[in-house]
Amino acid sequence: MTSADVAADVGLLAPVRAGTAVEDATGDTAYVRALLDAETALVRAQESLGHAPAGAADAVASAAADATRFDPRSLALRARTGGNPVIPLAADLTAAVAERSPRAAAHVHRGATSQDILDTAAMLVASESLRLILADLDRSAAALALTAAEHRDTPMAGRTLTQHAVPTTFGLKAAGWRGLVLDARDRLAAVRAALPAQLGGAAGTLAAFSAFAQSGNPDAGPCEGSARQAGDTGLSLVEAYATATGLAAPALPWHTLRTPVADLGGALAFTAGALGKLAADVLVLSRTEIREVSESTGGGSSAMPHKTNPARAVLIAGAARQVPALAGILYASLAAEDERPPGAWHAEWQPLREALRTVGGAADAAATLVEGLRVHPGRMRENLDATGGLIVSERLLAVLSARIGRAEARTAVTEGAARASREGTHLHEALAQDPALAGVVRPDELRALTDPSAYTGSAGLLVDRALRRGEERRGPD
Repeated sequence: MTSADVAADVGLLAPVRAGTAVEDATGDTAYVRALLDAETALVRAQESLGHAPAGAADAVASAAADATRFDPRSLALRARTGGNPVIPLAADLTAAVAERSPRAAAHVHRGATSQDILDTAAMLVASESLRLILADLDRSAAALALTAAEHRDTPMAGRTLTQHAVPTTFGLKAAGWRGLVLDARDRLAAVRAALPAQLGGAAGTLAAFSAFAQSGNPDAGPCEGSARQAGDTGLSLVEAYATATGLAAPALPWHTLRTPVADLGGALAFTAGALGKLAADVLVLSRTEIREVSESTGGGSSAMPHKTNPARAVLIAGAARQVPALAGILYASLAAEDERPPGAWHAEWQPLREALRTVGGAADAAATLVEGLRVHPGRMRENLDATGGLIVSERLLAVLSARIGRAEARTAVTEGAARASREGTHLHEALAQDPALAGVVRPDELRALTDPSAYTGSAGLLVDRALRRGEERRGPD
C-alpha cells in the first residue's frame, strides 16, 4: 500500500457525497486538472495578445494533458515548503513543457503569482460543481412540482411547535419545499455566472505582465513603453484570461477582496439549509407513529431487521448542519490583510471544497428522495382525525363568534374541547351538549364544521400560484 493509498479520502465518513459526480469534480485530481487548466489558459491569453510565441499554449496544453506526471500526493508534500501546491506544480509543468518546447517553457506561469492560479482553479472547480448541483436541484424542483399538483387538495395536519395546529394540504407543503429549492437554484445560478478568474500578479497591480509584454518576444516584437499602454496591456490580459478560462472578468484583482468566495459560501449554506428543511419534514413525517410519507428505498439497521430508515433524509439533515459552519470560515476570511493574506486565503481551501461536495451530495440525495417519495394520504387522514375535531377549533371559534360574540364563543369552544378530551368524544358531540349553543348551531352543522378536510383555506390556490413560478425555467448550461 502506497502513501497515496493511505492518505486517500474516499468518503468513509462522508457518505452524503461518496460516489457522486460532485465528489469526482472536487477531488484532488480535479483540482490538479483545474490548476493545469488555469496555467494553460494564462499562456493562451498571453499568446492571443502577442506576449507569447505562437504555439506556446498548445505546447503547455500538451504537457498538461499527461495527468500521470502530476501526482497530487507529491504536490501536497512539496506544498508544505512554500505553503501552496502551485509552486511545485508550476515547476513540474515547466519541466514537462521544456521536454517538448524549451521556448514555450519560458512562458509557463510567467508574471503570475500562486494565488492567481489557485483562485482561478478553485473557481473552475466551483463552476463545474455548481453545474452538477443545479442539475440536481432542477430534478428536485420538477419532481416536487408533480407531487404538489397531485396532492394539491390532500388534507393533512398542520403542525406548529410540534402539535396539531390547523389542517393544511400536502400539496402546499411540497410546493413550499419546491419554493426553497428554486430559491437555492436562483442563488447558485447567479453566483456561478459571476465566478471570476483571478489575475493580479505579485501584489494585484499586473505590473509583471506589462513588464514582460514590454520586453517583447521573438515573434511579436517590442511593445510601446508608455505607462498608459502598459496598464492597458494588463487589463487586456485579464479580459483575455477570463475568456480563456470561461470565467467572468473581475473588475479588480481579488487577492484580498474575497467577495466571490464569500458569496459562494453563502449560497451553498442557503442551499444546504433549504434542502435541510425538506429533509427535516420528511424525517418527522416518516416517524413510525406518524407515517405520512416514506422514502422509496429506506436504509437498514445493523441491529434491528425490521427498520427501513429514511437514510437520504438523514444524510441531507447532516449536511445542512455542516455547511453553515464551513461558510462561516469563508466569511471570516474576508478580513484579509495587505495585498495578499498570510493565512486567511489558505483557510478557505478545504472549507470551500467541503462545502461544494457536501451540498453536491445533499442535492443528489434530495433529487433521488423526492423523485421516489411515497405519500400516504390515508394515514394523513387518520392523523387529522386523531384529535376528534379539535384541529378545527379555530374554524368553530370564527363561526360561533359571528353568532354569539367572541368571548362567549371562546368559552364554548374551550369548554367543549376540554369535555371532548376528558370524555374521549368528538368535538362536535361535546359542543352539541352545550346549552349555550342550543338553537345557535345544529348538530349536523357542527359535524360539518369539524370536518378538517373542509378547512384548508386558500391552500389549493397557493399551490397553483407557487407552481406558476419557473414554468419557463430552463436547465443549467
